[in-house]
Amino acid sequence: MLDPWGASSPLDEDDYERIIKEFGIEEVNEVLRQKLRENRFFRRKIIFGHRDLGTIFKAIEENKPWAVMSGIKPSGPYHLGTSTTALEIVEFQKMGGTVYYGIADIESWEDNGIPYEKAESHAIDNVADILAFGLDPSPDKAYIWRQSKEPLVQEVCFKVSRLVTQNMLNAIYGEKTFGLYIASLIQVGDILLPQIMESPQPTVVPVGIDQDPHIRLTRDLTRRYYKTFFLPGATYHYLLAGIDGSDKMAKRNPNSSFTFNESLDSIEKKVKGALTGGRKNKKEQQKLGGEPGKCMIYKMLMYHFEEDDDVLADEFERCVKGELLCGEHKSQCIEKVLKFIESHQKKKEKLIDKARELLKIE
Repeated sequence: MLDPWGASSPLDEDDYERIIKEFGIEEVNEVLRQKLRENRFFRRKIIFGHRDLGTIFKAIEENKPWAVMSGIKPSGPYHLGTSTTALEIVEFQKMGGTVYYGIADIESWEDNGIPYEKAESHAIDNVADILAFGLDPSPDKAYIWRQSKEPLVQEVCFKVSRLVTQNMLNAIYGEKTFGLYIASLIQVGDILLPQIMESPQPTVVPVGIDQDPHIRLTRDLTRRYYKTFFLPGATYHYLLAGIDGSDKMAKRNPNSSFTFNESLDSIEKKVKGALTGGRKNKKEQQKLGGEPGKCMIYKMLMYHFEEDDDVLADEFERCVKGELLCGEHKSQCIEKVLKFIESHQKKKEKLIDKARELLKIE
């Protein structure tokens, strides 16, 4: 069972195939990928599946409004995993979608016990990050809210709850505290907010596969309650494992990831310790070639830190041939990561006041 609150088991290729079939997710075929080549997450096959992406294409072709909705739980700073979705949001905005970005402080309280007041500082930090990634916060291009301060999303929770049973929530999420069930119903309001605030319009929600239970719940309740609305669509990206070779990025294992607030020295140390796809020794690697599919250095660059597809393709090929050794590749990666983080932190520092203004926090 997929657990959007973080207890899902690690997923391998067979798991993804099973989930696609079991839950009716559409695979991103080559025709679709070519249409979306401007979006690097499609082009690099990081996004592997979707629901109802065709409605977005139709809206673009007919010059009609459409939205991209996602958000973040303000429980700490951005790290490699959470930043993937933020970067996808920016890509969809460039394609013409209006961004709706929810700060899930109610969920953060229910899941992590973080009071709303304490979550404010995380929220400001998180919004400053996505602005530094390139989000355009213009009123006609983006709307940002906190769940605890947006009555519209809270109203949806009460409206749709008459259609929800305990057995239904158990089947989707397993046995959880009732507060998490309530948070999931408020998230239905988050996802439907573009259509509630404006008018029925296609909406795409970029998520990792572990968040699909929320998408399925929202689509089901939209079908039954908001019958004139478009069913919210979604895109699904592969989840990054821990950069140290652990199954997943987790706060209890600080070497599994790094945040965008960390010192450059700390980040450099973690990247130096990242898992590679190298063989036992130099001689064996030159003979057999490396395994970039297992290499977190390659994956970090592919997801976040390398803009040039040709450079990635060359590194992959040279690794497979045994021409690119792990030490050399790590050194190149460290240079790119530190350059990106240093630039990002400088941009972000100048955007803190803007983030505070957008969130209406004094």
